[in-house]
Amino acid sequence: MRKELELKIKPVQIDDIDLITKIAADKLQIKKDAITHLQILRKSIDARGRNPVFRLRIEVFQDEVPAPEARFLDAIRPVSDNAKSVVIIGAGPAGYFAALELLENGVKPIIFERGKDVRARRRDLKAIQQDGVVDPHSNYCFGEGGAGTYSDGKLYTRSHKRGNINKSLKLLVEHGATEEILIDAHPHIGSNKLPNIVANIRKTILQNGGEIHFNSCVTDFIIKEKKMIGVVVNWETEHLSDSIILATGHSARDIYYLLQKHGVEMESKPFALGVRIEHPQALIDSLQYNQQPREQNLPASSYRLACQVKDRGVFSFCMCPGGLVVPAATAPGEIVVNGMSLSRRDSSFANSGTVVAVDPKEIDIEVENEVFKGLEFQKQVERNVFLSGNGSQAAPAQRLTDFVKGTFSNSLPRSSYIPGLFSAPLNEILPPFIYEYLQQGIFKFGKKMDGYLTSEANVIATESRTSSPIKVPRNKATYMHEKIEGLFPCGEGAGFAGGIISAAVDGQNVAKAVCAYYGVKPNRAIT
Repeated sequence: MRKELELKIKPVQIDDIDLITKIAADKLQIKKDAITHLQILRKSIDARGRNPVFRLRIEVFQDEVPAPEARFLDAIRPVSDNAKSVVIIGAGPAGYFAALELLENGVKPIIFERGKDVRARRRDLKAIQQDGVVDPHSNYCFGEGGAGTYSDGKLYTRSHKRGNINKSLKLLVEHGATEEILIDAHPHIGSNKLPNIVANIRKTILQNGGEIHFNSCVTDFIIKEKKMIGVVVNWETEHLSDSIILATGHSARDIYYLLQKHGVEMESKPFALGVRIEHPQALIDSLQYNQQPREQNLPASSYRLACQVKDRGVFSFCMCPGGLVVPAATAPGEIVVNGMSLSRRDSSFANSGTVVAVDPKEIDIEVENEVFKGLEFQKQVERNVFLSGNGSQAAPAQRLTDFVKGTFSNSLPRSSYIPGLFSAPLNEILPPFIYEYLQQGIFKFGKKMDGYLTSEANVIATESRTSSPIKVPRNKATYMHEKIEGLFPCGEGAGFAGGIISAAVDGQNVAKAVCAYYGVKPNRAIT
């Protein structure tokens, strides 16, 4: 017999499975020994009361135990020598999970990644952090694993209708992630652990007949009679394929210009732009948990804030409790910041993007093609922020209270941002409408969360890569571009995802669509 229960557990008790079993037995009015197995299905923190608690959804078994679950990895077999193949552009979550899905169905993935493998990327991240040197092909956005690998590894998504999120999470566990990500309400891996998981996924792809080519930038498409038939890599080598999965991520701007060159239809789309705000983690803990220091077993606290300023949304984005602010530029001459956390989330800082919704139709700049308005606006803001500094990756900043007042900060609080901060009037550097909406939105945040608006926090410019401002449209049924046969837009760069898991799920969906395009029957060995 099985029953599901909701339990409320004190933080100090969360690791005591024996005690949790007893509490469950008492609630069911049975003896503790009658429980043959207890499984936690969901775990979340409820900090609404005076004292934070964990809320658990559990499944209790009496007189039986759950059957062992099948592994998704067991459904993957080496592809045959005559297997059909697919070119995948990009080795981020969309590209890698598409590759796993193709292998599961006997189709060979051939992946081209402009950046380096996950370990070799570290040298380039060190160069941008410590020396201000940006490698345009290997950085926080480009390279094996994509942007999420070294910028946090958050797995939370609201896109549950898009596909099998559970499969994506379990595949991460089967490649080395902790099983906690299967039950946490806001699962997180961490930038110190995700690289090993990404490397394990690479091994699975290679061991089963897939190909992965690093330092291989797609520099042109081969399109004949409205049909995608291949790609050119590094300006010289042609690779032919009847289908191309475009999984390049939100910062591969050159890909959009290549598509434009070939007359491939694209659309502008709304995006968001703003700043990253960094507080002391101890302050956020005291505001959210009503205690300082926080109780044993409570993780670094987070927040989510949103409001309307006139007709526009202002909201926090990509909250990194116990995290670091990192330089995420993808080309010299621009300043872009992002946030990340290691698995323990034990930094003394908390940071979050705070951004304004932007509709490209409202942007007043001249461009040859209206589709590129948002992209050119992003670039313009990033260049202006860079030009406000000394030519390094040091970022302009203000105290949060000074930002709201529009006054210069004579000094700045400590920060986790390794390239360094310099005091600057962000109200003069940012586009006026971006600053004004942020200013009013942050003032409202201070009303919602007493203590948030503090001089102890830094406002750091600029948070500009929340999503792609361009969408590469596709047919809802076939996942193929409406006008170019064999082109399968996928993931964040195509405008169909917004994070690691949603990109992974989209990669799986697109891979299934490619199999259908090839007439390959889906593998039903595991669902």
